Amino acid sequence: MSHSAFFYGTLLHPAILRRVIGHEGRQLEICPAVLLEHTRHKIRNADYPAVLPYSTSRTLFQQSGRGDLAPEERTVRGTFVRGLSDRDISLLDLFEGDEYTRESVAVHPLGPLTPLSSHSEPRASAPTPADAATDAYVVPRTAPELPPLDALPPPLSAETYIYAGPLSQLSPELWSYEDFVRENAWKWVGRGAMDEEYYVEVDRRREMDGKTLYTAIVDTGDSADAAGDGKAAVAEVKP
Repeated sequence: MSHSAFFYGTLLHPAILRRVIGHEGRQLEICPAVLLEHTRHKIRNADYPAVLPYSTSRTLFQQSGRGDLAPEERTVRGTFVRGLSDRDISLLDLFEGDEYTRESVAVHPLGPLTPLSSHSEPRASAPTPADAATDAYVVPRTAPELPPLDALPPPLSAETYIYAGPLSQLSPELWSYEDFVRENAWKWVGRGAMDEEYYVEVDRRREMDGKTLYTAIVDTGDSADAAGDGKAAVAEVKP
């Protein structure tokens, strides 16, 4: 069975998508897209985003004293990918873990579908900025202005991963597409060992079989710790 999906976080970039599904994705097609009536947020102690329907996230904004968002703010940019197999979806489910549920949505394409094989192939050494520029179509560092919402192309059916954790773990501020791409660009452009370290993290998530690793900095009250600041990092795997 063939699946289509909408990605808005780490999986925006073809190189990481390939790493998760374990093949080059020669049968896949990809294009920029936008999801309406949803919002993207930062998760505490994490560098990946959460997306929620605005009907749910509206509570976050109300609690922070902010009024209703304008329709243009209730949008999430990402990528639409067509041609995923059942196995691809199973591996994506494992990667996303139990913090998310896979749900059906309708997304609007922001350009024509192109073969995933036309974008940068993964390589042993870190790509240069010139290499990374070949992916600018699907992950532009500065997103073009969004067309008027009433002038968007017809929607396409897709599956996406909706945050299923507690709202208390989310920031009430919007995490814009531009900010997310800028703050996470090192994963895609590469800085030597750092990008390889992130790919190891991709593999580790797969090995955790869908469980989520939660981390936090806590006060120990003991200044004899390694850093001498009375704090320690703790981690817990939750099934």
